Amino acid sequence: MHRFPRHHLTWPQRLIVGALLLLLVMLIVVLSIRPWRMLPPAWNPWAPLAVEHAMTPVTRNKLRRLKHAPAAQCHAILEQVPEGQLHFLPLEDYTPVESCPLTNVIRLHHTSVAFNAPFTLNCPLAVAWVMYEQQALQPIAQRRLGQPVVGVTHMGAFSCRNIYHRENARRSEHATASALDVAAFELRDGRRITVLDGWDGDRRESRFLREAHEAACDYFGTVLGPDYNAPHADHFHFGTRGMRFCR
Repeated sequence: MHRFPRHHLTWPQRLIVGALLLLLVMLIVVLSIRPWRMLPPAWNPWAPLAVEHAMTPVTRNKLRRLKHAPAAQCHAILEQVPEGQLHFLPLEDYTPVESCPLTNVIRLHHTSVAFNAPFTLNCPLAVAWVMYEQQALQPIAQRRLGQPVVGVTHMGAFSCRNIYHRENARRSEHATASALDVAAFELRDGRRITVLDGWDGDRRESRFLREAHEAACDYFGTVLGPDYNAPHADHFHFGTRGMRFCR
């Protein structure tokens, strides 16, 4: 009678096979339990981004990825903001100025603050602004000044130009409406705090501005202010380019 040869595993081979089987069992268990579902949304890489999520490394990464996501995904995040706290209009892609096409942009009318004028900006920038406003700007205003910010004076988001208008420089973030320049904040009591006069002015106002500037670094890729250079002496530049370039 013919007999098949018997194959004996060596002890190292048995250990390897045992380890592989154990890993397979562990993988099956993990996939069935899905422990990541128990993570808070702000720490869950698979949870959709929402403006109320705390700013964690995971949230920051989602904000960065949002720049390359479909416009509908970004709009869906803004549409979840409670009624009355945000008014925006999605816009079709268009080219307002030759060589500066705009994609994934919205027209922002107001958030929880009133703006000096509606303006067009990139949708991911709008998400970052709303998160910054709710999670950082307003709490800082309450803590430092005892009242909320009710108005923001901006200098626009879109401008078809190179950095500092230099002919041979790279394109500014403003050329794609991916940066917002903020010049002043208005408080509930009517007081107006400007970056130009307040940065080194009244002690309480200066602390508010400096803390608001520093906190913005968690929400925007590029944050520039008066200590960066003379062109930014009168405003904060909040942009989505880069990773925590904060000056």
